[in-house]
Amino acid sequence: MRDRLDVKPYSKKELANFYEVSPRCFTTMLNPFNEKIGKKTGRYFNVKQVEIIFSSLGFPSTLLKDELITK
Repeated sequence: MRDRLDVKPYSKKELANFYEVSPRCFTTMLNPFNEKIGKKTGRYFNVKQVEIIFSSLGFPSTLLKDELITK
């Protein structure tokens, strides 16, 4: 059993699931931070973008801050 979460590329749907909201609601949550996050290339947010999302929105209730591993 893993006791830590690796920060890796995630899709919008996966991130929305972490925050327990719909992908459409998650898009609305990201709108104020679009310039800071940058444009998503392809289907996934890259690792740096995921770190910015976590720092901007706070860590999802499904994750604890000390469980996060950054590379």
